Amino acid sequence: MMAYDVAEAGRAVLHASEQAVFWYMLLVNTGYAVLLLLAIIELAEQWHLAGDRQTNLELGSRSLPPISVMVPAYNEEATIVASVISFLTLEYPRHDVIVVNDGSRDATMAVLHAHFELYEVPPAVDVRLATAKVVAYYRSARFSRLLVIDKENAGKADALNAALNAARHPFVLAVDADTLIEPDALIRLSRPYMLGKEIAAVGGTVRVANGCNVTLGRVGSPRVDSRPLPGIQTVEYLRAFLFGRLGFNRIGGNMIISGAFGLFSRRHLLAIGGYEHGNVTEDMDLVVRLHRWLREHRDPAIVTFIPDPVSWTEVPTSLSVLGRQRERWHRGLITTMWTRRSMLFNPRYGVIGMITYPFFFFGEMIAPVVELFGYFLVIMSLLTGEFDPTVTLLFLAVSVGFGTLLSYWAVLLEQLTFRRYTDGNDIWRMLGFALLENVGYRQATAWWRLKAFYNVARGDRGWGTMVREGFRGGGEIRALTPVTAMIAVGTTPAAHESDRRVA
Repeated sequence: MMAYDVAEAGRAVLHASEQAVFWYMLLVNTGYAVLLLLAIIELAEQWHLAGDRQTNLELGSRSLPPISVMVPAYNEEATIVASVISFLTLEYPRHDVIVVNDGSRDATMAVLHAHFELYEVPPAVDVRLATAKVVAYYRSARFSRLLVIDKENAGKADALNAALNAARHPFVLAVDADTLIEPDALIRLSRPYMLGKEIAAVGGTVRVANGCNVTLGRVGSPRVDSRPLPGIQTVEYLRAFLFGRLGFNRIGGNMIISGAFGLFSRRHLLAIGGYEHGNVTEDMDLVVRLHRWLREHRDPAIVTFIPDPVSWTEVPTSLSVLGRQRERWHRGLITTMWTRRSMLFNPRYGVIGMITYPFFFFGEMIAPVVELFGYFLVIMSLLTGEFDPTVTLLFLAVSVGFGTLLSYWAVLLEQLTFRRYTDGNDIWRMLGFALLENVGYRQATAWWRLKAFYNVARGDRGWGTMVREGFRGGGEIRALTPVTAMIAVGTTPAAHESDRRVA
């Protein structure tokens, strides 16, 4: 009799757990559905503002704010020259570039010396934020707007703080060293400023450069990599930027500005103490702290996202590197969510506290735990003879099926609006990768994210090694001069009149 009662209790717990997982996944995916609807409305409005005529009018405006481009670099010898060239030759009236070599152990610094003819200059920096020791400051004999800071290794946040100290303009663009920015991206990012809004931060879209040909630091005709791993990530990035960020943007609750491509008010960053050490996703932590500061000081400046300014980045092509990246991302999310938990369901912080923060806390952060638990329950039901095909199909529909549907929507939205991918084969590849993503890749990602909880508990703050392939065609920049760079990318001498060879 007791054995029977125990078996009955076990079945009850199993069925209750299955129901709980199902309703959790349904609730989270309902949230994603709402985000999708909001994103469609927001995208229609942003697409209207992104017309070429508006961009050309802004290009001719002398009221565009001057910008310092901040580039932290650690072991980036494969891509650093192409990236710096793309930053220097942006179509923007007034901007400079600050590259921070964060104690690289490869030939990053040697490559910068060779390609940009660096020479050491005396420090002329108002140090507002404490950083690790700066070894030297360098200027380029080829591009007067390029400053290179060589410092001891202390992490990306420390490198960005060193760049913030050296920045001389009111706005700063934080980018990764493996990022390529489209020529008019800075102009498009400054649109809220031109519309009379006070800016705290503006984010742009990041796309996958793997498989694209890169010439003189520019992506030519965008292509989708035929290899499954970077191809699936191409769809992931589309989904994240074309409806995730846009959806929250619609309600004023955008909580992520990508560290690979984000424009910030320098004044606001200094006010919150710059980038904080100890979080391996310093970009999300920064934006959360920025939101908190704006609310607490009743500052009307906005944190927003614009889909049409585009940057391109290289993504991992091996499972080991991808696993380290995704574990680190989730570890950073957990750290931020727990450290700033006083904002959770706190009406003082408006939409962020009442909607966005809870969504990330209970949806994004907890999701891998619940999803893997759901797979475990399916296996247990099979082993115990309690398999219910209806419950299993419903679980797969809301977890796997809806994820595929969202990916298809992201591809559709891309083709209806910006159409960066014009080759028909690329469209079919993305649709195929959206389906393939749910067979092994999704489960592996959930496992890597689950491991992050254990690593947070044991105090792991490491980044791991990120191996770069380098951009396809990137080697064509060896003979580049300031003049040929401007001609090659179609920029006007007037936009870069501050570039003079310093002999």
